[in-house]
Amino acid sequence: MLEIAGELGRWVERGRDVAVATVVAVGGSAPRLPGAALAVDADGTAIGSVSGGCVEGAVYELCRQALQDGETVLERFGYSDADAFAVGLTCGGVIDVLVTPVRAADLVRPVAGAALAAAARGEAAALARIVAGPSGPSGRALLVRADGSFEGGFGGPPELDRTIAAEARAFLDTGRTGTLEIGERGSRCGAPLTVLVESSVPPPRMIVFGAIDFASALVRIGKFLGYHVTVCDARPVFATRTRFPEADEIVVEWPHRYLERTDVDGRTVLCALTHDARFDVPLLRAALRLPVAYVGAMGSRRTHLDRTERLREAGVTELELARLRSPVGLDLGARTPEETALSIASEIVASRRGGTGAALTGAHTPIHRDPLAPPPPRIDSMA
Repeated sequence: MLEIAGELGRWVERGRDVAVATVVAVGGSAPRLPGAALAVDADGTAIGSVSGGCVEGAVYELCRQALQDGETVLERFGYSDADAFAVGLTCGGVIDVLVTPVRAADLVRPVAGAALAAAARGEAAALARIVAGPSGPSGRALLVRADGSFEGGFGGPPELDRTIAAEARAFLDTGRTGTLEIGERGSRCGAPLTVLVESSVPPPRMIVFGAIDFASALVRIGKFLGYHVTVCDARPVFATRTRFPEADEIVVEWPHRYLERTDVDGRTVLCALTHDARFDVPLLRAALRLPVAYVGAMGSRRTHLDRTERLREAGVTELELARLRSPVGLDLGARTPEETALSIASEIVASRRGGTGAALTGAHTPIHRDPLAPPPPRIDSMA
């Protein structure tokens, strides 16, 4: 639901009743991760997606049915030899989809409406819903904010709300969406409940150091991938809005000084395109000591060797150097700034998702995977 919060919120403001289908769990080569959502209104208009197209039609019909009967259902879709294109994932995976009717009047009240509003504003928030248990899916929800405060609840013992809020906060801290198993009384005792936690967090940051043509191309592809992109360069003649119209932020400052004062986290990617030792050495010395997702530096192999030696002289350890992606990017044979940006972006995606960068043709590795996600739970309560 939170994945499509912006458009869904606008529908609600217009008083449109909708049904929302949300991916709860995935297995095998499923194309979308938990949290992917499809919404359908009473006129039959649809937004979002829960698969690569394999089961969109079947899920669409479930949403239409939910709008008519007001019932929440949990449905499993998997590969079907007999009728794969109608009801199965042709890619061979399995997905569990929760379909919930959502009345516009309900969303003006707290919890669901507040969660949509927070996600649409780009604030960190997690929405927890029971998707399987002794009584089946629940229409109740709990909203958890970044500071740990929560609102709403499940109508059970207070310990249940407190425990789910604490678990959802952990999901939110890492920006993860997925399911958890918990006892119906808030402990491991009692009948198990399966809870879907949807996390909505601000876009991850991409900070590009060096206001060059290659940076301009990388800014464009970074925006396409959903990053909040900052360009930083100490030279005001190059770091301009005219040269980087698509950047979210342009900073004129020495790179290492900016990096020392700005906020980064475990999703941040840092790309040093300056290939000038005056900028690179102090910048990379600081970058390689930060808990960020990716640190890459542009330059030839000769530049790389010279740079790593300078970094060692500056006190950077071998363990820290091992984190550096240099020369930056995957081997695509790139020449132009756009091709080079694609090479860098490909390495960033491979690093994030645990990919190898090898061709899929002839390979036997999974196509879709998320190295941070736990194995999908088995959800036996299916409508």
